[in-house]
Amino acid sequence: MADTPKLRVGVIFGGRSGEHAVSLMSARSVLAALNPEKYAVTQIGITRAGGWLVSTAPEGDVLEAMLDGNFAGLAQAALLPDPAQADLYVIKPSETGALLSLFARLDVVFPVLHGTFGEDGSLQGLLELADLAYVGSGVLGSALAMDKAAFKDVMRANGIPVLESVLALRSELHADIQSVISRAEAMAAYPLFTKPANLGSSVGITKCRSRGDLLEGLMEAASYDRRILIERGISGREIEVSVLGNDDPQASIAGEVVPFGDFYTYESKYHDDRSELLIPAPIPAEVAERARELAVRAYKAIDGAGLARADFLLDKATGDLYLNEINTIPGFTRISMYPKLWEASGITYPVLCDRLVELALQRKADRDQTVREYHPQTELERT
Repeated sequence: MADTPKLRVGVIFGGRSGEHAVSLMSARSVLAALNPEKYAVTQIGITRAGGWLVSTAPEGDVLEAMLDGNFAGLAQAALLPDPAQADLYVIKPSETGALLSLFARLDVVFPVLHGTFGEDGSLQGLLELADLAYVGSGVLGSALAMDKAAFKDVMRANGIPVLESVLALRSELHADIQSVISRAEAMAAYPLFTKPANLGSSVGITKCRSRGDLLEGLMEAASYDRRILIERGISGREIEVSVLGNDDPQASIAGEVVPFGDFYTYESKYHDDRSELLIPAPIPAEVAERARELAVRAYKAIDGAGLARADFLLDKATGDLYLNEINTIPGFTRISMYPKLWEASGITYPVLCDRLVELALQRKADRDQTVREYHPQTELERT
């Protein structure tokens, strides 16, 4: 009996995002977990400027090259948005411009891209055009979860509790920032949080205790996005739940993040080991179950697929539970909350990666059932 051919998996990492470095950390863990006896893995790195890179050397390692900042041994690459030619190509300069040379064929893509141009539906749109299977949510779910303001509107429409907030545009800050400040102060008392609507890993988030803080926080958030969310601040405990699945998603046990500072900053997540991850979360069973139920409801509301991590705030004063956000490509290092919650729920990291690839193929099979053509009958044919 012939050996079963390996599944050809393209792992994409890096990207044009403030979370570029986080993506590289996540990719290292994913690449280590994908079983080489089951998968033929192609590493695809995206630079901060948006260039796609592969290694043409037999033992070349794109990830290590990007971590070192040395791209000398890498080649430019491209993925065509054409189902008939949905392969990975190397771009070779020529006298007439550039030539494409086939580099690798792919069965499934595993995006490990956090933030803009990777988690927001942009890459997912390219993969849909190419008709490739890929891990994670589609264009709709990715875009909705990425934009914190639109996400909150969808949650409110579905009766899922979220904190009060207002949206401001970068152009509004330039035109009349005092009007934006007045709207924010009318919405809630300090402290307030300012956030780029489309980013993650706590990049660009500021806790504002005064009008001066708010002014600085608005400008900080506006440097990362044209849409800025201003949200009521509470003294809350940070509760997280991992979700896995397509149409019938399952929720992990709940965990708690105990940040060292005021909130779970970028530094706390990736560079400071003084914050704690408590698994399971030391909260009443009914609160944990409520978080799990809301996580699944929110996931379905945005048409989530594959994976996501739902982040909640549990008000210390009132006991009210608020959904803060959903991350459709959450941090994926071995010590990140998403895989740690599943490990505590009985699914190891390598098995989790296998399951995500399976879910990607299932989602693609479901898409393939959709009719893409319509041939209306003429009046004569109907009679």
